[in-house]
Amino acid sequence: MVSTKKDNVLAVLSLSGGNDGLNTVIPYNSGHYRDFRPNLGISAEQVIPLNEEIGLHPTMGPLKRFWDEGKLAIFLGIGYPSPSYSHFRSMDIWHTCEPVAIGTEGWLGQAIKELDPNAENVLTGVNFGRGLPRALAKEGVPVASVGNLETYGLLTGIDGEDQRAEALDVFGRMYGPTIGTGYALDYIRRTGTDALKGADILATAPDMYSSTVEYSATAVGQYMKNIAQTHLAGFGSRVLYTTSPYNGFDTHANQGQAHSALWTDVSATVENFMDDLREHNASDNVTLFMFSEFGRRVGDNGSGTDHGAGSVAFAIGEHVKGGIYGTYPSLDPNQQEEGGNLAHNMDFRQVYQCLLEDWLGIDPVPIAGQFDKVAFL
Repeated sequence: MVSTKKDNVLAVLSLSGGNDGLNTVIPYNSGHYRDFRPNLGISAEQVIPLNEEIGLHPTMGPLKRFWDEGKLAIFLGIGYPSPSYSHFRSMDIWHTCEPVAIGTEGWLGQAIKELDPNAENVLTGVNFGRGLPRALAKEGVPVASVGNLETYGLLTGIDGEDQRAEALDVFGRMYGPTIGTGYALDYIRRTGTDALKGADILATAPDMYSSTVEYSATAVGQYMKNIAQTHLAGFGSRVLYTTSPYNGFDTHANQGQAHSALWTDVSATVENFMDDLREHNASDNVTLFMFSEFGRRVGDNGSGTDHGAGSVAFAIGEHVKGGIYGTYPSLDPNQQEEGGNLAHNMDFRQVYQCLLEDWLGIDPVPIAGQFDKVAFL
């Protein structure tokens, strides 16, 4: 199902593991920063300044370009009340917008349901990576989850057609009305069938793609390339999601080298992604959102940092009103949260309000609750 108009598309890059916001957007003139980061502090000379108070990690030069263009929004002190320091629980909170109850429906799964209520397009939502992030999960919402677009669903030739037909028949017989009429069984059967249909369609994307942009061979590089390929193929996808390698940003040790390598990869990949879309005149309807499940502690532990609270997030796109949103959480020990944590001063659901309402055209309240919107678009 090819879209006949340029509907807005949301791309999401989840930085798994808890990115160290303090060494990503750096308060380089803060004496407290120097005191708390004796081993991992980035010198003022190395920081890429955004203003007289804060700047980017020295590996983030490619993103500074979008700041200069006025198309990079930076959200400071982002988080939620009573933070969890568990990767799984905190990520679930971001995925479901449920900081107290255990949520079962993803915020983007609910968005996809609103965008395509009758599931007419099996590729309205696509995930690149292993498994299906909770953010995209909702009963009755088909989402293709792709490990490698170059080989995904490639059942070719006569044998391949036989395998596909056999697989569809198995889904139909195992979960069809002859065995049970329950909604759950019908949903499972339909989900399996939709996955195969999605595989057939997605498998055509690489052959339709040509670009002068060369992405890195890293997982982030290849997944973001896959997002570009899918968008450029015109399948009508509205939500395109990927996650950095599992817990890569969980830098308890050797953070100096690891964090630099991570942001070198992410920064270059995001620049490649935007350049790719621009080369094809296809960037105007895409907004990229990047977040992590939590930040890190204010003080370093000698070679790394431990799980923290308030952090940073980013949005990049042609319609983004670039700038700083929110205020930097105080590094004053008397104003930190218990355990040496940056207090959050922006709820992540305030950003979701804008993405849902102003970008995807959806009422955000049933999905993300009632919050003051951060209007960055």
